[in-house]
Amino acid sequence: MVIKVYIASSSGSTAVPRLWEDSDVQKIKTSSHCILFLCLGAATGLWASAIKYQLIKKQQQDVLGFLEANKIEFEEKDIAASEENRKWMRENVPEDSRPASGNPLPPRLFNDSRYLGDYSAFFEARENNAVYAFLGLTAPPGSKEAEALAKQQA
Repeated sequence: MVIKVYIASSSGSTAVPRLWEDSDVQKIKTSSHCILFLCLGAATGLWASAIKYQLIKKQQQDVLGFLEANKIEFEEKDIAASEENRKWMRENVPEDSRPASGNPLPPRLFNDSRYLGDYSAFFEARENNAVYAFLGLTAPPGSKEAEALAKQQA
């Protein structure tokens, strides 16, 4: 069994472009209120994208960091650097786990080709000391998850 984590590097499609330089921002600040309002209105989508990108990046780092810290073997699949990875991830996220509009965003976790979930599912499993079960792996002896499982079975 291979844990696969689908992520998007900052060099790919989820990266947020910089639309203007600092000198342009200074010009905007000294412009009339009408122009400033129009510029800020146009930039709203950019700020929303920047916030979404930072959230995705943080979630990806959280998943990868946890797996590395717990010495759980995994493969990192970058959907920004590989059209094949992007297509595979999008096709293999179950219909009921897709967003209402748009494409599923990373991070997404799979065990071989079995879909495990997104960051929310991973986070919930981690909070409940059930990450190994979530990943379809046996918890190592002495771990909180193994101890909790032993108590349940007793």
